[in-house]
Amino acid sequence: MVRSLAIILFLLSSSAIGQTAATIATATGRTFTSADLSPEARSEFTEQKKALENTRTQLLGQMIAEELLDREAKAAGSTREKLLAAQRARVTGPTAAQIQAVYDQNQSALGGRPLSDVRNEIVSFLRRDPEQKAIEDYIAALQAKYKYAVGKSINSPDLKPLDIVAALNGKQISAQDFETRNRLALNEYEHHSYEQIRADLEISILNALIAEEAKAKNVEPREIIAAEVTDKLRDFSDEEREKLESALMDRLFAKYEVKILLKEPPVIAQSISVAVEPSIGPANALATIVMFSDYQCPACARTHPVLKRVMAEFPGRVRLVVRDYPLENIHTNAFNAALAANAAAKQGKFTEYAEKLYTNQDSLDNASLVKFATELGLNAKQFEIDFTDPANAAEVKQDQADGESHGVNSTPTVFVNGVKVHSISASAFRRAIERALAK
Repeated sequence: MVRSLAIILFLLSSSAIGQTAATIATATGRTFTSADLSPEARSEFTEQKKALENTRTQLLGQMIAEELLDREAKAAGSTREKLLAAQRARVTGPTAAQIQAVYDQNQSALGGRPLSDVRNEIVSFLRRDPEQKAIEDYIAALQAKYKYAVGKSINSPDLKPLDIVAALNGKQISAQDFETRNRLALNEYEHHSYEQIRADLEISILNALIAEEAKAKNVEPREIIAAEVTDKLRDFSDEEREKLESALMDRLFAKYEVKILLKEPPVIAQSISVAVEPSIGPANALATIVMFSDYQCPACARTHPVLKRVMAEFPGRVRLVVRDYPLENIHTNAFNAALAANAAAKQGKFTEYAEKLYTNQDSLDNASLVKFATELGLNAKQFEIDFTDPANAAEVKQDQADGESHGVNSTPTVFVNGVKVHSISASAFRRAIERALAK
């Protein structure tokens, strides 16, 4: 759920927009238009074309910058990363007074931690804009050096595949080059926008249907929520609340025959390897979920049980394959946790061990990893051998590289039969599985 039912219980009033806007959903006895969306989602809906054009412009700029950096790196016998690092290094660091001022202004947001604990975070924050400016100036200098020339607008309504959108020292970049290079990023943006609007629309529809139920029963809407959600809570976890809210939505959407008419962007199916990867479910399942995960990632810990719950709705027809994508720059124990999960998988205890990791994310040091293995009755000597096996580390690195090639840049990232799921929710997982099973 995007917002808690307890705080979004309202009905948007009709307006002139609603009288003229296209229908984006129907239910028994009524229709829904953009006027039924929240102000934020309505803006997202009405500004989709402009926002997509901005995204295309930014992606072309990024493509040009990368091309320029690659040319300069080749000429200098260096790498793109080293060139950028050199520009960042030219930026003068913040003064002690500047660091102290930011700390004083943000002590509550920093959780009252001492300056010594957050100094590096503050320095990174204060360096961010100057470093970005330095890189922009550097790219501008490279544009002059390599004779960058602007071609036809990437957002031209009559853009053809062979139209030239940019040139560098005579090398031409066509619209087709741009589309091929950025197909995943563009598709990602369109789906992200779609899922945001759809989630908001579903909430608006649910509110309307709860109001209908309340009217029919001559009670207040909050009493419907209490009966279906609040009064059924036992452990008061986010997972339990989401499960009850999803069940209420599913029941009311079925009862009122809700149809979502928003046009979903095209899906891109990628070929994602699942060979020798830990998995849950039958190998011959018609739908295969691939989750790129980081065991130190809180969102991954929340997503794992949701996936298992949705899988249970399709017994024997869905398989979950877990691939490693430890975010080493922010999660210092994630890589070793992936090694440990793979070692446990060698002894047939992947699921149990993975759940140990997800539920103990504050204790993923090596001693704890060994302790978890012992608690699950694993052979300690074999666990140590598999944990330290160079082939294990190489497999994790390969998962990371494969993830990047498939457009993964955060966790969790989930695919169903190669199609990325752009919203981490039970509803989106269910829709993706149903689409896969229908083929």
